[in-house]
Amino acid sequence: MSSAAHTRTAAEDRVRFAHRLAYGAGAFVNNLLAAASGGMMIVLNLGLGMNPALVGLLGALPRLTDAFTDPLMGFISDRTQSRWGRRRPYIFAGAFAAALLFALLWQLPGGRSETFYFVWFLAGSILFYMGYTVFATPWVALGYELTPDYHERTRLMGTQNFIGQLAYVVSPWFLWIMNSGRFFRDAAGAPDQVAGAAGLAVVVALVAAGLGILPAVFLRERMRAVAAAEVAEARRAEGGGLKRNLADFLRGFGVTLSNAPFLKLCAATFLVFNGFILISSFQFYVIIYYVFGGDQAAGAKYAGWAGSVGAVSTFAVVAFVTWLSTRIGKRRAFFVSTGVSIVGYGLKWICYNPDLPWLVVVPAPLMAFGLGGLFTLMPSMVADVVDTDELKTHERREGMFGSIFWWTVKLGLAAALAGGGYLLNATGFDVVLEGAQAARTITMMRLFDAGVPMVTSAVAIWIVVAFPITEARARAVREELERRRGRGAPAAALADPPADAPTEA
Repeated sequence: MSSAAHTRTAAEDRVRFAHRLAYGAGAFVNNLLAAASGGMMIVLNLGLGMNPALVGLLGALPRLTDAFTDPLMGFISDRTQSRWGRRRPYIFAGAFAAALLFALLWQLPGGRSETFYFVWFLAGSILFYMGYTVFATPWVALGYELTPDYHERTRLMGTQNFIGQLAYVVSPWFLWIMNSGRFFRDAAGAPDQVAGAAGLAVVVALVAAGLGILPAVFLRERMRAVAAAEVAEARRAEGGGLKRNLADFLRGFGVTLSNAPFLKLCAATFLVFNGFILISSFQFYVIIYYVFGGDQAAGAKYAGWAGSVGAVSTFAVVAFVTWLSTRIGKRRAFFVSTGVSIVGYGLKWICYNPDLPWLVVVPAPLMAFGLGGLFTLMPSMVADVVDTDELKTHERREGMFGSIFWWTVKLGLAAALAGGGYLLNATGFDVVLEGAQAARTITMMRLFDAGVPMVTSAVAIWIVVAFPITEARARAVREELERRRGRGAPAAALADPPADAPTEA
């Protein structure tokens, strides 16, 4: 245990509550679009009869373009100099672009071939994710620079994650909404799943546009002047032009990827998130075809309840993990939250029971610790990495770090969506059989559903054990950066930690 003192956040380093809410609105939009783009794709299989493997490819292939567009958007945002800042113009325009393209994506014409729907959705998804990148990458980078304080960063990320989780309260009900016919019907007035998806997409788009612009309207960029000075100095030393900018992009990309602590965070995030998403659709299939014997209506209802219980529980998880992090450190808090989620995943084997269907909600609060802790702690830890990178390179690269980190998340989502389809095929599942699936199929679905996230989460814990940035290290880095900028040491006061609150080793 380290005996280093905890820092007490200075008044100038605190983020006003109203500004936390504005930044959290962006988190809600980010999660809503992610949840909708992934969760609604089950309609392509159940509503249009598309092969699950093709559905998985449609989730994966558009994300491959993000490997280029995300870092490029991060670089553009880092280097932008405008009267409105580096981040805000893109957040504002990207919110509208992503919303419009998402709504258009789901206006699927009827009576076409599987190939037609595959091409339509592939092309539309690529365009949508480009708009999504223009919004999300600068929004993420903005969060890294709103405060330089070690603990205030966690509080900020806890607040935005808390608000963002509201999207996951409603998203488990998307399948029920699309199936029910209570809200959206086809042209003849009959309930139709595809028509439900088209109507739901319009509602999602309106909400995304309305809330997505709030960070651009109400927030300001703390590191704008520092970044502008660094960019101006680099341009004086190296010149400008397309060739120079391309070289700077490639150099910055390489430097970011060579940052070992950052890569540990990316790998752990990929594993925890990918493990969850890989089996996210399996949960629906297990509940529908194992617990309810093929009854889609009853299965969707109980899956909705389980999802909502998990989402509501995440609010308490975020608050607890935020508090815990200030007591035992970000790294140890990650060990606790991820470990609890492993227990929750294991309980699915017991609690998904046809004789006691209501038990499907029991594992949900424990599983909520996985993503609840992950997206509270990891963004805060990345912000600490950005400071250590500036100390070494004399450049602020919030956009580049944020884009690569969240590309890791999206890569995990893409790999999970693609892998999930193939895993489902590997179980022998056949939608035509409805409730008469083979016993082996049910067993394999259950094994994947419980076992995969347990393994990936355990490996993530092993990786983060070696993460080196502690509170003391982060404080020392900030003090050196402040001296370099000519501002002196930060104003945060020091206080001895409580006896029951050891810092990170």
